This record gives sequence, C-alpha cells and structure tokens, in this order.
Amino acid sequence: MHVESAAAGENPTPEPNPDAPRRNRRTPDPVQDNLYHSAEDKQAVRHLEHVLLGENLNRTRGQVAEEAGVSLIQARRIWRSLGFPKLKTDDIFFTAADVEALKDLKHISESHGVSPECSVSLTRSVGQLMDRMVAWQIEALVEDMTATRGISDSKARHELLELLPELMDDLERVLTYGYRRMMNAAVLRLALRDENSENLDPTDLPLVRGVGFADMVSYTTLSRRMNEKTLSFLVKRFEERCAEIVAVGGGRIIKTIGDEILFLTETPEAAARISLMLSQLISEDPDLPEARVSFVWGRILPKLGDIYGPTVNLASRLVAHATPGVVITDEATAEVLDNDDRFKMTPMGAREVRGFGDMTPVAVTPGAGIGHELEIDFE
Repeated sequence: MHVESAAAGENPTPEPNPDAPRRNRRTPDPVQDNLYHSAEDKQAVRHLEHVLLGENLNRTRGQVAEEAGVSLIQARRIWRSLGFPKLKTDDIFFTAADVEALKDLKHISESHGVSPECSVSLTRSVGQLMDRMVAWQIEALVEDMTATRGISDSKARHELLELLPELMDDLERVLTYGYRRMMNAAVLRLALRDENSENLDPTDLPLVRGVGFADMVSYTTLSRRMNEKTLSFLVKRFEERCAEIVAVGGGRIIKTIGDEILFLTETPEAAARISLMLSQLISEDPDLPEARVSFVWGRILPKLGDIYGPTVNLASRLVAHATPGVVITDEATAEVLDNDDRFKMTPMGAREVRGFGDMTPVAVTPGAGIGHELEIDFE
C-alpha cells in the first residue's frame, strides 16, 4: 500500500503517521458554528436564494397548495418525498417555483394517467439523488478553492456564496444534458430482458444481469490513521478510478459505500472483464491499496435506482472470500464463461458463504484471448 505520492497533477498525500494522535473520533464536537452569521453573509445567502429560486421565500404551505390546485395532504407527501423539513402552518418556506412544480406533477397525473403514488416515487428519486449530487458538487468546489487559491475551508465556504450565482446557468445546462442522456441510455438498457420472460415463473426476478462488488483492502484501519486531506484523496481516487474502469468496460456503478462499489453489466463477459480491470488497475495504482473483487451473473430486481435479489447478496458475500488482487465468482457464472478463452477459471475449494451455505468459489484470471482489453489510459 502506498499513499505517499499522487498521480501527475494531483496534490501529494503524505503517509499517515501511526504515532500521531487519533483525531478522527466517533463522537463529534458538541457545538458547530454557523459560518454565515454576519450581515454580509446573510445578504449573500438571500441573493443566492433569489438566484436559485427566482425570488425570496414568500409563501406558506397552504398558499402554495391552494394556488397549485392540489390538496395540502398530497402536497405534503410530495414535499416529504423531496426531503423538505416538517413545516408549521405559518412558516414562510416557498415561492412561485414551488407552485409551478406542484402544477407540473398534477399535469403528469391528470394528463398522462400517472398515479399519485407514482408521482411521489418520481419526486422521491429527485429528492434523494439531487441531495447527494448538490452535496458532492459543493464539496468539490470548496475543495478546489482551498487547493487552487490557498485559502482555508471556512474562507472557501464564504466565497462559495459569491461563486455559485455565476455558475448556476452552466451547471443547470450540464444537469439537463446529463439527465436526458442518462434517460435515453436507461430506456435502451432496461429494454434488455430475457427473450423468454413472458414464460417465466411468477417468482422469478425480471432482469438477468452481471453484478459486481469491489472494495479496498484494510480501508477501516487506514481511515483511522488518516487526516481529512489524506482520507479525502484516497476516497476520491478510488471512486474516480472505479468509475472510469466500469464505464470503459460497458457497465455502470449503482452506488458507492465508502470503500466499496456496486456495479452492473448487461453481459457476464462484461462483468468478468470489468472485474479483472478493477483488480489489476487498482493494484497497479501506487496511491491505492489492493482491492477484493467478485461478480455473479443472475436475476435481479431493479427498484428505486438500486438493485435487489439473491444475485446481489451472493456477489456481496463472495467479495469477503476474495484474496486481494484476485477476482472470484460462483460456479454457475463460471460455467457460463467456461468456453470464453479470455478468462481462466480455477476452483478455490469448498467453503461456507454466509446465507448460502457450502459453495465452491471460482477464481477468475485473464486468459490468452483477453489481450489489450484490460488496458486503460488514465491520462
């Protein structure tokens, strides 16, 4: 494991000092100050609010629901799905934009036959994913300002109030572009179902996909010894490398959880190829620890932007049995890939896999036919 040097163009990250005091306590400091307490800051917050929402907050929940022509009960369900806080009757929290959003959702239901329950689910997807997206973008901007301008984190968060209004139009266009591209790709991707799906047993899950997991070795121990800058670099590096590898391999990342990623593919070959790429290229990166990787080909249930089912559970359980730098799968997936000379299969011996009983995992290594498929130029 090496974390003392970064790739070209990255800030160097020093090796954690094992003798340094552990400051990353699980119990946080009891008091956190609001940075935006001065009159100038409050004015900047009000200006940003006006830029983002079109005007400053001026309506109560009842006024918005009445103007939109929806019941307050339905409006509150939608707001909860978006992650809005619990509001009192006289709280001034909304603008005309909130009225228009309720009208749009009402139009979706009334004109296109979308049920109120589906409308709530659609807005929940926006609330949950947008919350993560904006947090990610804000932290990225703050981190960039501290690095490029040589200012403190606190100073960067003050300057963010002035920077965001200048960026919003461009960011919004990128968001719309990305949303439409992803929607188009998702429709085509989710159309790939089993040709015999109409004759499936009702208990079978609808999609057949490759599911893979990759996690960093010794992440928990390492994170306890790292300061904020070093840990941030490690996590960012891991996520960026994984995202590039999965995308190049033709898959997509479902989610990241700290030191672990969950990815999905349309074919077993792509799952195997991506898994080998992850294992090899992460192990070759001097700034990352090695990774354990597993994948399984089987049926899944896609729901709420996530995936579920025994295939997902098995892939998750198998990764704990993987040796760092070695990719493993189950016997059924190995049989599917058995005649593909790009992959070499080696049974690892029987062992108990939690929740699945005794199994014989199979190690997957590059075969003679894989050639340059595992090469990625990160520059």
